[in-house]
Amino acid sequence: MEEQKFQFQIDEIPYMVTIIPFDFNDEKRFRVSYNGGQEDIFAWDSDIKRLRAIDDDASTLPDSLGLAISNKIESLGY
Repeated sequence: MEEQKFQFQIDEIPYMVTIIPFDFNDEKRFRVSYNGGQEDIFAWDSDIKRLRAIDDDASTLPDSLGLAISNKIESLGY
């Protein structure tokens, strides 16, 4: 699947999100950036039973946006 772009409005803040799927060690992961910023890597977290950002800079991602991105990726059938 190719790059996909989505618009979110969360807490009255607009976000333009780009999602690019890729394979890593037989696991589907996703490169995600928002508003033209740095890229975060999303992967399945079996402890919380959803996708989440796993890279070192993931702490700067707003929680509500991370949840919306996770839900969107799952709705796409991954």
